[in-house]
Amino acid sequence: MSSRTFIDRISPQGLLVAIGIVFGDIGTSPLYTISAVVRGKSLTETLVLGTLSCIIWTLTLQTTIKYVIITLRADNNGEGGIFSLYALVRRFSGKWLMVPAIVGGAFLLADGLITPPISVSSAIEGLLIFYPTLNTVPIVIGILIALFVSQQFGTQQLGRLFGPVMLAWFTFIGAIGLYALLSEPSVLKAINPLYGLRFLRDYPGGFWLLGGIFLCTTGAEALYSDMGHCGRGNIRVSWVYVKITLLLSYAGQTAYLMQHLGQQIDDTGAFYSTVPESLKVFSIIIATMATIIASQALISGAFTLVGEAMRLNFWPRQRVAYPSDERGQLYVPFVNWGLMVGCILIVLHFRESKNMEAAFGLAVTLTMLMSTLLISAYLRVKRINTILIVLITGLFLTVEVTFLIANLVKFEEGGWISVTLGLLLMIMMVFWYQGEALTSSLTRYDTLPGNLPALKELSNDLSIPKYATHLVYLTSADSYDKIENETLFSILNRAPKRADIYWFIHVCVEDTPYEMRYKVDTLAPEDAYFVTFYLGFRVEPRLNLLFRQVVQDMVDDKEVTIDVKYRSLNLHRIGGDFRFVLFRKFLSYDNELTFRQKLIMTGYLLLKRIALSTKEAYGLDTSNVVTEAIPLLIRAPKRLSMSRVPSKLKHPFKL
Repeated sequence: MSSRTFIDRISPQGLLVAIGIVFGDIGTSPLYTISAVVRGKSLTETLVLGTLSCIIWTLTLQTTIKYVIITLRADNNGEGGIFSLYALVRRFSGKWLMVPAIVGGAFLLADGLITPPISVSSAIEGLLIFYPTLNTVPIVIGILIALFVSQQFGTQQLGRLFGPVMLAWFTFIGAIGLYALLSEPSVLKAINPLYGLRFLRDYPGGFWLLGGIFLCTTGAEALYSDMGHCGRGNIRVSWVYVKITLLLSYAGQTAYLMQHLGQQIDDTGAFYSTVPESLKVFSIIIATMATIIASQALISGAFTLVGEAMRLNFWPRQRVAYPSDERGQLYVPFVNWGLMVGCILIVLHFRESKNMEAAFGLAVTLTMLMSTLLISAYLRVKRINTILIVLITGLFLTVEVTFLIANLVKFEEGGWISVTLGLLLMIMMVFWYQGEALTSSLTRYDTLPGNLPALKELSNDLSIPKYATHLVYLTSADSYDKIENETLFSILNRAPKRADIYWFIHVCVEDTPYEMRYKVDTLAPEDAYFVTFYLGFRVEPRLNLLFRQVVQDMVDDKEVTIDVKYRSLNLHRIGGDFRFVLFRKFLSYDNELTFRQKLIMTGYLLLKRIALSTKEAYGLDTSNVVTEAIPLLIRAPKRLSMSRVPSKLKHPFKL
């Protein structure tokens, strides 16, 4: 099935999967959104109805119109997400698009530290109804540890439960909301946006409460990120049901609050207050399951995001595992354990979900702002009417900047945590990208065809011991016309390396997610070959496996002979050995760097300590890899003013 057919196809199973993994974050927001707005305040009609009105129109503008209707159109061969969108439009726009991509990706990752703690905490705190003095922190931390530990085993089997559980969750909150709504159906008049405008205008500090209202749409980015897993058609259709149940839940909570005007809500929150006593235990159980699923979806999204960032050169290379055969499912240990430690620290610091609300949402607002800029670039690529682009971009920028300003009031209360983390991740991405770009700019190339006679003569020079039957070099050169000077120096100058056949491999990262092609240029039959792999940015570059397959294809087509040329072994058709030569670059002591270069290289070299080596990143066997150290000379030092002292020795000694 083509990616185009897959993303637009609608099926019952696809709808169930979409409900299970796409809407977890936004689907559990009724647990805390209204409570975040009205907690600690005396309930008034302006506050209660205005909150519901703002929630209705936030879900409509941000989630339905921006993401479901507009953003889901921007698929990169069936894949979505902020880095997929960047890869889609960067070919047609300037380098400035790298800025919103990095900022958006960094703050989306930062949000991943807040979502699991606040979601699980808000569900577990339902137990306070029965045990008011219960310390929920150990329970929340235990659930989070179990969740992160389970990632390494894959979620293929567990994932089959996500759909039914989340379908039950949405049905439950919709039914409970409808039940509560019947007692005060007049709250539906909040559909009129005037109630929201009146709330912002007349309620004291109403504008600053938008930060709490924004929590209702914090999971909207997942709609786009998970398009490759579920398909655009399934997401759009299932959203209709999900949105109805969400609105019923919010309306039901509003109906309950309208019956308690002049009072304040208790610590258990507005959601659990609408649940009948006979269903409270069930509601806590299913809410906990839903928040675990929401956290799982966000963790998986973080793995995917980092995987894409590595392929786009925004993130140091990390070990990536594939715990199941499910397409797109990957596991990044460094990210998993880092998120786990961060989530535990968040729980220990804030302890209760109401304290986490201040840190939640601010990072997502910045991500949404960046995605709006990228969507604007996408609409220009699609040649949409300029006036329409300006109107769409202006509308969403106005809404999101408004939410950003309102969220800034949370900064001192805890928002500084997510902002600081987002900035650190952003700086990390910038240092890595700039460091890689700077080292790449130092690479000098020579002509490869012009050096083929020397390679061929070296290959046939029996006076030099054979280094390997097949000698393989990775190259950044995207064409067989050139090769790095350091590669030629390694072969010809640094203890000349005689081999029967020289192979040069280049990996080209494609803007499409799952591309897998290769091309072989025969430079000299049975002497030198240039292999180019075209791999999608979501394909793991396992060069050992890929290269073996290419060589086998060439052997089958009689393009090359890989048998060893030793007469005694050749009689038995024994294949020759393959040896890879890699380079490890280090900063030369002879450099004279500017302040900017020194800053970039300091950060870059620090990041290299947590990055995989080239050998590990490309999946090469340790037994057949040689690594050579290459000094990086960014700026040569000026010639020193050194004078020569004449020697007193008139004549050399006679030996």
